[in-house]
Amino acid sequence: MNVDLIFKIAAIGILVAVLNLILSNTKQSEQALMVTLAGLVAVLVIIVQQIFELFNMIKNLFGF
Repeated sequence: MNVDLIFKIAAIGILVAVLNLILSNTKQSEQALMVTLAGLVAVLVIIVQQIFELFNMIKNLFGF
C-alpha cells in the first residue's frame, strides 16, 4: 500500500472538516453538507481507482 494514498485521503478529510466547521459556524449548513458530500465522493473515487488497479494486477498475475 502506498503511503501517499493515506496522506492524500487524510488531507482531504482534514480540509473537509475545517471547511465544514467554518461553514457550520456561519450558519451555512447546506453548504457544509455539500462540502462533506464532495469530500466523500472525492475519497470514494480515489478508493475505486485503487481497487480497479488491484483487480488489474490480479488479472495480470493469473494471466486472464
